[in-house]
Amino acid sequence: MRSFVTRPRALAVLLAGTALAFSPLGGQATAQLPVDQTGNPACFTPEEGPAARGGFGADHRELSAAEQKAIEAKTAQILKAKAARGLAPQAGTLASASVPVYVHVMLSKTGAGDVTAAQIDQQIAELNQDFAGQESSQAANTGFTFYLAGTDRYKNDQWHKDRQSTSYRSQTRLGGKNALNIWLVDFSYLGIATFPWDYASNPKIDGIRVQYSSLPGGSATNYNEGKTASHEAGHWFGLYHTFQGGCTSTNDSVADTPAQSSSSSGCPEGRDSCSLPGLDPIHNYMDYSYDSCYNQFTPGQSTRISNMWTAYRA
Repeated sequence: MRSFVTRPRALAVLLAGTALAFSPLGGQATAQLPVDQTGNPACFTPEEGPAARGGFGADHRELSAAEQKAIEAKTAQILKAKAARGLAPQAGTLASASVPVYVHVMLSKTGAGDVTAAQIDQQIAELNQDFAGQESSQAANTGFTFYLAGTDRYKNDQWHKDRQSTSYRSQTRLGGKNALNIWLVDFSYLGIATFPWDYASNPKIDGIRVQYSSLPGGSATNYNEGKTASHEAGHWFGLYHTFQGGCTSTNDSVADTPAQSSSSSGCPEGRDSCSLPGLDPIHNYMDYSYDSCYNQFTPGQSTRISNMWTAYRA
């Protein structure tokens, strides 16, 4: 997840369809973010940790090296079992899929927090561009595309502010484990995501929450090109931040993203925060750079996306 001081930003997901306007049921428990989250969200604000994207608070649940190791071992076992049953890509190939996106626009009772159909279409286009590797010659084409499967609108002051989030996600989520649900809200973060390995234990809250003003053309200065959605979707596919684990050989469990000791802000060309080889990957969608600085997922991240998709979402 990411957060920022002036304009919070939530997870953006690709969704298509006709917008429906109606008021959902309210009156649920009022536990607030991130306390009301369950299922090990990929991004949320812990009491301590690195400053979030945009400089507001800490940005995600810390994962220990032991947790990372356990997740890798579990994933390897699942992939081996699926390969034995012919349910994994053949050697030398990667998984690919067309991902249905459901966009849930959480409005206040007065209509605050709305986005246009054109902005939603532009967000889907941004996802497709970023995951196809079209912004840099160094970027990988992950093989995953997105299409808008549906858009709905709810008028509920609590949901608009991302309160009762476990409840509203459970009531509004659509599709199966392969469907990306994006809830557009107004909160103090840029985005929050769930990881794919948590779907089985908490399917009803799977997806990403995105600050509505971070969509293309929104008012979130430096973060209004729709790339928060790409960052959070990266978590939803199973990617860590590029600075996960700090300056260690394990780092983000991806070999071709140079280790970095801490997150970046802005677009600090030549930044090198770690003694291990390589400059910090400030242009990677999984760092904390400005939208204008982002331009790539790496081939290693593409391979990890393929593996996680095969293990948990295929």
